[in-house]
Amino acid sequence: MTSPQQTFQGPTLPGPAATGPGGHTVTQVALPGGEFLMGDARGDGNPGDGEGPVHRVRVGPFTIDATAVTNADFARFVDATGYRTESEIFGFSAVFHLAVAARPEDILGRAAGTPWWLAVRGADWRRPTGPSGACDGLDDHPVVHVSWNDAVAYCEWAGRRLPTEAEWEYASRGGLCGARYPWGDELLDPGGQWRTNIWQGRFPTDNDLDDGYLTTAPVRSFTPNAFGLWQTVGNVWEWCADWYAPDYYARSVSIDPQGPEGGFSRVLRGGSYLCHDSYCNRYRNSARSSNTPDSSMGNAGFRTVGRE
Repeated sequence: MTSPQQTFQGPTLPGPAATGPGGHTVTQVALPGGEFLMGDARGDGNPGDGEGPVHRVRVGPFTIDATAVTNADFARFVDATGYRTESEIFGFSAVFHLAVAARPEDILGRAAGTPWWLAVRGADWRRPTGPSGACDGLDDHPVVHVSWNDAVAYCEWAGRRLPTEAEWEYASRGGLCGARYPWGDELLDPGGQWRTNIWQGRFPTDNDLDDGYLTTAPVRSFTPNAFGLWQTVGNVWEWCADWYAPDYYARSVSIDPQGPEGGFSRVLRGGSYLCHDSYCNRYRNSARSSNTPDSSMGNAGFRTVGRE
């Protein structure tokens, strides 16, 4: 295997594409595709996540949203179609305990093993913190409480699709081979400032808010990577098209891999505002997670892609 630092073939300064078809107005970046080394080249991965082995992958050209889909974007879809998300149908969704805006009787329980997640009746994309909260002033924040199925429904309306896991990582890396983050290997900038929205302090009880946010940040916060993509790591997890399997990399094809043929859960990438080294260091290019396609939570959204 060639050293991850030796070879990268791909774009350097891709230009922005036109906005998407129909009601999808998120600015897109056109990527001509190329070859890259996929996986954890730094040894930072969580053992059970399947970030290895590092393997060479080639992806074809595609366009990708410069940002995650926002509340305003998703509202246009709902207004045009009357779509109801799964959290609205089920009547509840998962909210981080410090962000809950709900009456005690609306707290339906805590997640086993992760008691900082509460099942909150009436929490959905319109009311991300619970029935006493609202999206007022959050138009430019990423939409959350959307399941994989909800994201696919949006894509079908927009004439788009979810990125494959390989496309997502290729885009997030921004041309930096083997780097931990979209901007390089150091978490803070030279001035000691945060480059993304993650947890600071003692998880899950005390957030110092050094980056300015307890939950989501506007999608164009911080600095985009060299491809012009904003916040691929931190802020919110992003759904990908693939089924998830921790052993997939050992058997992945090398050209436009699509993931396993089936499975129980779908891939999530990029980490979120809740990531912290003491619990979840998945705010990295190679980090992987997953959830069932009907699951929704207050720290997961999506961005879309299309073939050139």
